[in-house]
Amino acid sequence: MKLAKGYFGRRKNVWTVAKNAVEKGLLYAYEGRKQKKRNFRSLWIQRINAGAREHGMSYSQFMGAMNKSGMQLNRKVLADLAMNHPEAFKAVFDAVKK
Repeated sequence: MKLAKGYFGRRKNVWTVAKNAVEKGLLYAYEGRKQKKRNFRSLWIQRINAGAREHGMSYSQFMGAMNKSGMQLNRKVLADLAMNHPEAFKAVFDAVKK
């Protein structure tokens, strides 16, 4: 019942309804932690793609060139550079392109 605190209506004070609501809420919380990782990876890919296309290359071409060059930057860092530090992303892009 402590976990159902703050719920509305019968969900907070009727045992069976509260139990079911809490179990469902915990299930959603578990699944949400997994989906969060997927969503952030997708967001990073979109940001890198936008940054790469500004310089005339697609995301897949850029990541292929990154792997060939041996540069060890992950998608989270690349996305941050593309969005917040375009000049640094351009430097990475030029280093990868050579």
